[in-house]
Amino acid sequence: MPQQFDVVVLGAGPGGYIAAIRAAQLGFSVACIDEWKSADGGPALGGTCTNIGCIPSKALLQSSDYYEQAGHHFSDHGIEVKGLELDVAKMVSRKNSVVKQNNDGIVYLFKKNKVTFFHGRGSFVSAKNGAYDINVAGVVAAVISGKHVIVATGSIARALPGVPFDEETILSNDGALRIPAVPKRLGVIGSGVIGLEMGSVWRRLGAEVTILEGLPTFLGAVDQQIAKEAQKAFVKQGLKLELGVTVGEIKSGKKGASIAYIDSKGQGKTLDVDKLIISIGRIANTIGLAPEAVGLKLDERGAIVVDHECKTNLPNVWAVGDVVRGPMLAHKAEEEGVAVAERIAGQHGHVNFNTIPWVIYTNPEIAWVGQTEEQLKATGRAYKAGTFPFMANGRARAMGDTTGMVKMLADAATDEILGVHIVGPMASELIAECVMAMEFRASSEDIARICHAHPSLSEATKEAALAVDKRTLNF
Repeated sequence: MPQQFDVVVLGAGPGGYIAAIRAAQLGFSVACIDEWKSADGGPALGGTCTNIGCIPSKALLQSSDYYEQAGHHFSDHGIEVKGLELDVAKMVSRKNSVVKQNNDGIVYLFKKNKVTFFHGRGSFVSAKNGAYDINVAGVVAAVISGKHVIVATGSIARALPGVPFDEETILSNDGALRIPAVPKRLGVIGSGVIGLEMGSVWRRLGAEVTILEGLPTFLGAVDQQIAKEAQKAFVKQGLKLELGVTVGEIKSGKKGASIAYIDSKGQGKTLDVDKLIISIGRIANTIGLAPEAVGLKLDERGAIVVDHECKTNLPNVWAVGDVVRGPMLAHKAEEEGVAVAERIAGQHGHVNFNTIPWVIYTNPEIAWVGQTEEQLKATGRAYKAGTFPFMANGRARAMGDTTGMVKMLADAATDEILGVHIVGPMASELIAECVMAMEFRASSEDIARICHAHPSLSEATKEAALAVDKRTLNF
């Protein structure tokens, strides 16, 4: 007879492992199934985010930023560096160490919270007696049963038709994180989060990077005033950006890849590179899940269909994170995981899609929450806007990093904050205050009246709030 659990979670990425821990905290018996393997074949909990996504990319971004600072900017501070050398193998090794620390941290959290872990791939077998049998295909095969099932199987990189990833020349985010040496020429198709972050890493380390984007505008989902500011900064740094292109045939071999494309002016061109990163989005991962075994409904894109509470079409089967609708963000998955665990316990889980922050960890960083100016214009909502540049911020000047601005949008009548958009130093940290403010439906006046430490980057947020009422103090 299968081992019985109150809750079975499929996937130990941010949505899955957080859901498992919260369910255990609420008194349920919980099992979590995940198949990620470390280099030695052991479990590597944390999903795409920890293993080949958020965590390793930030480690390489930090290392590459140090390298660029030492080579180009330390002299501004009176620090002269001679004989600067780059050890890519050590950089990648450090990245791997950071990943393992996070893997091991989740293992510890499972033990602490008494979550039973099964190392393997989970798939539906049948539904009977008010529960679901789940098969675990792994080193130790097993069949377990859960009264509730939370599917958190994440997403996988989308490949171009006819151009499979070989992770040697044609790279997904996985291969982009473990290039063994700096390529002389690196191509990137797609100027989204992954393309910009990975392109930035290898440009800083010395690669000639060209990004090809099909859309005519740069970062179309971002407030365009902010996007244009970021674009100027990236081009100045040396990133080559070509917008509005149509990618044609791609030929690849051991020595590199050749991309035929038509540029925005209709001219045919060819880009020859040593490595090519494909970053054209991600798709829901239901490989091996066997949804048909229990009648679990998927949409036309292959994502699991859920309602606003993350309930599927099956009783007591839930789904969260990248495998369902909504933004593919680790923190969105975490919030949904917590909310589902609490709903199973009869509580009122909370996820506000209007206050989920977005971040691109380039330099300058880009972060935003809420609506863009373009969205407000499209809906006809009357608004006020205020901006404040980091070049007028004392802390940014002291840091030597004055690129960018904070932009705040507020309702013209009520002054409620509708969106905040930041491009500049530590935008990923500054956005948290704005998320908090919007969650409590604060006005721009509220932030303008709050005392911010001086000198700090956060003063730029206050000044942007003051600018909504045209009363900045330092610009």
